Amino acid sequence: MPKNSKVVKREIDDDVIESVKDLLSNEDSVEDAFKKSELSVNDSEEKDVDVEEGSDVEDERPAWNSKLQYILAQVGFSVGLGNVWRFPYLCQKNGGGAYLVPYLILLLIIGIPLFFLELSVGQRIRRGSIGVWNYISPKLGGIGFASCIVCFFVALYYNVIIGWSLFYFSQSFQHPLPWDQCPLVKNSSHTFVVPECEKSSATTYYWYREALNISSSISESGGLNWKMTICLLAAWVMVCLAMIKGIQSSGKLEIMLEPKVWREAATQVFFALGLGFGGVIAFSSYNKRDNDCHFDAVLVSFINFFTSVLATLVVFAVLGFKANIINEKCIIQNSERIVNLLNRGNLSKAIIPQHINFSSITAKEYNLVYDIIQKVKEEEFPLGLKPCQIEDELDKAVQGTGLAFIAFTEAMTHFPASPFWSVMFFLMLVNLGLGSMFGTIEGITTPIVDTFKVRKEILTVACCLVAFCIGLIFVQHSGNYFVTMFDDYSATLPLLIVVILENIAMSYIYGIDKFMEDLKDMLGFSPNQYYYYTWKYISPVVLLSLLVASIVQMVLSPPGYSAWIEDKATEEFQNYPTWGLIVCMSLIFLAMLPVPVVYVIRRCNLIDDSSGSLAAVSYKRGRIIKEPVNLEGDDASLIHGKSPSEVPSPSFGKNIYRKQTSSPAVDTAPNGRYGIGYIMANMSDMPESDL
Repeated sequence: MPKNSKVVKREIDDDVIESVKDLLSNEDSVEDAFKKSELSVNDSEEKDVDVEEGSDVEDERPAWNSKLQYILAQVGFSVGLGNVWRFPYLCQKNGGGAYLVPYLILLLIIGIPLFFLELSVGQRIRRGSIGVWNYISPKLGGIGFASCIVCFFVALYYNVIIGWSLFYFSQSFQHPLPWDQCPLVKNSSHTFVVPECEKSSATTYYWYREALNISSSISESGGLNWKMTICLLAAWVMVCLAMIKGIQSSGKLEIMLEPKVWREAATQVFFALGLGFGGVIAFSSYNKRDNDCHFDAVLVSFINFFTSVLATLVVFAVLGFKANIINEKCIIQNSERIVNLLNRGNLSKAIIPQHINFSSITAKEYNLVYDIIQKVKEEEFPLGLKPCQIEDELDKAVQGTGLAFIAFTEAMTHFPASPFWSVMFFLMLVNLGLGSMFGTIEGITTPIVDTFKVRKEILTVACCLVAFCIGLIFVQHSGNYFVTMFDDYSATLPLLIVVILENIAMSYIYGIDKFMEDLKDMLGFSPNQYYYYTWKYISPVVLLSLLVASIVQMVLSPPGYSAWIEDKATEEFQNYPTWGLIVCMSLIFLAMLPVPVVYVIRRCNLIDDSSGSLAAVSYKRGRIIKEPVNLEGDDASLIHGKSPSEVPSPSFGKNIYRKQTSSPAVDTAPNGRYGIGYIMANMSDMPESDL
């Protein structure tokens, strides 16, 4: 029968219409013409709208149930453990309240603008980091892959900290708390305190010996710590189950002039908002395209900031309480030493003021006696006495695990109903950590699901299983040292480079003018020109300066870690062995490797675009467009009524969808599971400026 017969043409038209009907149940945003029961190829313009709730057309991409749910997810991702133990440490270290000035300035010039940028591109293109940067600039598509690798590195050790918190949480249901007192050792003659604990403190001993059972160097593995291995497994199971469910679910002001303060403030802004991880982009990709992401960016940024300030006030209050308790103990112990010295005749009672009562001595009175003895016994001083100044205790800057698992645990032993406060504190840490972990894992799975169309549940389980297996290196007896290594080298520099490339790609490759037009089309209003100048000039300069400062610091500071020495019961700085340095450099290299690899592949056309490979995937208007692979000329001519050589490239809004007859039937369930089983004809005349 002739190819142009009406019978054959009607059969083919019916086949195309059926394909479109199937596509409507999977495509995330389609033309109004495709919402009808017929295929229209002559619409003059495309209306890129989201599927309204209650529509007969199902949206392939899951969406947030409400704006509040989305905001809470973004806040949960950005507000993490760093708000509790990193921000207060930086405030204490860099002038207290004075530190807030550079932090706020940098929040306004790099934090909010870059956060807004990531929210915008994720929401407009509705893809994860890989799809977004493939669309913006295919040659810089490696940015998305680099984000995924960095996310994976961070997830490896971040979940270990959640495991530690789970361990302390499980141990908090006891009275007294197990870290309240130093353990006693009995031998045949007498009972004595464990020397390692006596030289340090009960909470320090519990952390290093009972919880971590830490080795003396990174080279001494010591095997697996079974308690922490179980806690790590529990942490990954919690993350996996949650992700399978889906997305529903007063100082000196002159310190401000120091460049180091500004560098540390910039780094904190950078990490506090989760820039470069891909989690921000992933979460925003589930929004409707007309969502006001500018409001979201400002709101989440300031919620994060005020949360950090609130956490700092609480931390300072707890540390102040702890310092007072320790100072009182110091005064009591040293007063007893003074009484012994007086009784033995080593000190004359005449030098002690008459009003001093050592049984109820105050801090002010002790300092008076201490100064008198120091002047009288200058040559023999200190006679084993300590000054017991509360300022000295407050000046001990504590961050990270030292703050959470040593300083806070010690303070809580002095609280009334201490087990209750311990349970609540570590429950808070677990929740903060899990919120950030969800965003981190979403930054890995969403781009991969969008790009390779794999089933999200299978990918999530596989990712968590692999991460747990690799994470076993962090639950060795030397595991804490590897956590420090990954924290120092797998994220800081690579993420900074990723964000710089994001800024440059958007401002100078895609074009800041086109991006501002896209924002106006998406939001319904033009963003303030402040963002234009920030994205184009200020942010790149600040970020590049931060990169240079970070590299200089890395070169000048010897790479190493603080090792716990059991005999001395103290930490000592040790340099990494040669293999450790290789691992450190490899972490940075592996994280950044996708950027040059993808650039070279696409710059030199090393992978044929028609091969159906990754290089053939591009992104137009937030939807995957894949060029036809091995499309038979007979079929093409049947659609267009012309020979293949005569078939013109259809314009945007005149898309022809066809079902792949040679592909096996696959599950086309929503939520990004598998591919949709359709090919879309190339749209060569669509403006690249259209997001």
